[in-house]
Amino acid sequence: MESLKEHLLLLYSTPVYIIAIALELIISNFHGSYQKVYTFKDTLINTYLNIINFLVDTICRLFYLTILIWAFDTFLKYNWNSYSWLYWVCLLIAVDFVFYWLHRFDHEIRFFWAVHVTHHSSEEFNFTTGFRSSVLEPFYRFIYFIPLVFLGFKPLDIVFMFSLTQIWGTFVHTRLIGNLGWLEYIFVTPSHHRVHHASNAKYLDKNMGMFLIIWDKFFGTFQQELSEAQYEPLRYGLTHNLEKKNAVTIVFHEWIQIFKDVYRKDLSFKEKWYYIFGKPGYSHDGSRKTSKQMRENER
Repeated sequence: MESLKEHLLLLYSTPVYIIAIALELIISNFHGSYQKVYTFKDTLINTYLNIINFLVDTICRLFYLTILIWAFDTFLKYNWNSYSWLYWVCLLIAVDFVFYWLHRFDHEIRFFWAVHVTHHSSEEFNFTTGFRSSVLEPFYRFIYFIPLVFLGFKPLDIVFMFSLTQIWGTFVHTRLIGNLGWLEYIFVTPSHHRVHHASNAKYLDKNMGMFLIIWDKFFGTFQQELSEAQYEPLRYGLTHNLEKKNAVTIVFHEWIQIFKDVYRKDLSFKEKWYYIFGKPGYSHDGSRKTSKQMRENER
């Protein structure tokens, strides 16, 4: 039954994605901003990365679902009524909460940033950017689901809910939708997510939520999108964008740089540790800056 739910989710969401992308193309072209919103190469890369992520996730799914189901059957001492609306509301909130921390650690620990950086490597921002997946994330993402199993949520329901919230997470990747009024106080909106993808110092590592923005406001990672009169225009991509963008460098460039950093002979064990598990941008000699250091330099 749960597998059927995911197949139906994919079946119904795919034409919606296609229509949304087509409308975004038409509207941006009508306003003369086509090249600023879409490029053929970038869209092709986004599609390629989404296919690779789908294949990796499909391969990993049997492994991690086996672990989650085993934990559910072995340790669970009580059951929710999964037909209750309260079960699904609580599951939605719980999945979004653990995603916030998954996403935040992806930004704050370089080892995981090396995986997630792929998603931020595009200098464009449109609906297809949402498909630019962190292709290696399925190898460890399920670890964040384990506490939800111990709370009594069924493993297949957890995976289904995560897929459902990802649909929302895809549609916030657009420049064409402005402020959404009262929705801005509760949900992640395109305005919030434009901030998240911007490489301006003030916006780095902000707005980590996928569905609810309340986690960012509660844990201090929220940043409102500012007008150009208040702050500089948004710049998308990385603080140092890739010179050569191809199938290998987009996925592995940060791993390659970590390897180079760690195998320097003039570093202590502690410095090597920070190059792997410290904040992205850490350097022992100040030659690079973390997002916090960049913001401090702006003041």
